[in-house]
Amino acid sequence: MSDKPKKGLDRRDFVIASIATVGASAVLARNAGPAQAQDSAPSGGAASGPTQGTVYTGDVIQGKKVIAVLDVNDLEPGQKHLLYFQGVEMSAGQHWYVSVTVAKGAKPGKRGVLVSGVHGDEMSSIHTVQTVMNQLDPAEMSGTVMAVTDVSRPAIESMQRRWPNQGRGMDLIDMNREWPGNENGVTAASRHAALLFNRLLRPNADFAIDFHTGTTGFEVTAFNIGGMDVPEVKAMLELYPVAQIFDNHVYPGVLHNAFMDTGIPSFTPEVGAARVLNLEMISLFVEGTMNVLKHHGIVAGPMGRTGKDLDVFVGNSAFPILATASGLVEHLVKLNDKVEAGQKVAIQRNSFGEVVAEYVSGVAGEITGQRSDAVSEPGNPLVFILFNKATPEGVEAYPE
Repeated sequence: MSDKPKKGLDRRDFVIASIATVGASAVLARNAGPAQAQDSAPSGGAASGPTQGTVYTGDVIQGKKVIAVLDVNDLEPGQKHLLYFQGVEMSAGQHWYVSVTVAKGAKPGKRGVLVSGVHGDEMSSIHTVQTVMNQLDPAEMSGTVMAVTDVSRPAIESMQRRWPNQGRGMDLIDMNREWPGNENGVTAASRHAALLFNRLLRPNADFAIDFHTGTTGFEVTAFNIGGMDVPEVKAMLELYPVAQIFDNHVYPGVLHNAFMDTGIPSFTPEVGAARVLNLEMISLFVEGTMNVLKHHGIVAGPMGRTGKDLDVFVGNSAFPILATASGLVEHLVKLNDKVEAGQKVAIQRNSFGEVVAEYVSGVAGEITGQRSDAVSEPGNPLVFILFNKATPEGVEAYPE
């Protein structure tokens, strides 16, 4: 594998502070807290070895067995298995249960892991994974594909991006800054991440794909994020018929980097806008994911369309344009449009209809994200432009 991803700017700090690249972000929750893990099932950090066998809790929910640890080698080949994974406890003492679908091939082979629902407002990513799993026939497969479609269950319940944590009053935690988590961590989100990563995801993965969309109020193109300096990752990124690739490891705490840090090739597809099902865009990522499974020999058949069939724009940095005023936002360009440095890309009007701000691109590149909410406060991202920086410094913000 390549060197570990460089550490850098968390997008929340980026938006609050400035558009300059800064030093490494502190990830406190993963490393703090003396409290004990919630039960006696096998634990450990990201460096732990494989599981020692599947652990069933004895519970059954809606006819599906509940597991606390999974080893896909224990499952019957040639079948699909529907399970619930026991996640972290709620305040009332019950658990958050995560849906797990395993397509266990009739023949041995690679093990792929497909993840969605790390953010609770990302519906197209969930539907993408469900569609892929519905196309698989375990009797014709060599290897295993495991899908986890609802990682952040409490966020999904209210279709909001972040995990609602009640440690010090109500707080909202971005689960995609928590990986690989800490089973003895100071927040439920950190513990939940660690339970899933240590006992479900990492032990069953030879490669992993973590599907996302843009966030609520911000729409993105169909693009993939990953480090193309890693040959195994580059090969998978190029198998999708999407027009943009963000060649960047981005920042610590995201799930695909937790996989990468343990030697498991991984990347992140971004499937358009939050809170909606974009069926046209979903089909592109289903086709690309099936290509990846064919690439790894899990399923047979000819490749579908890939990046070679499109004029793919590859950028290594994302240039953000932040609102300097409040009011209605009018975009002058569309997603995937090419722009030049100095080109006007948006204007903003106050309640009288007067233009209070004009926004221009500082780089030449392609539009990869735009604010979809029609109004904005100062400091909100309005536009992200994918471009190439000669020597990227650390990591950039990106519109996930």
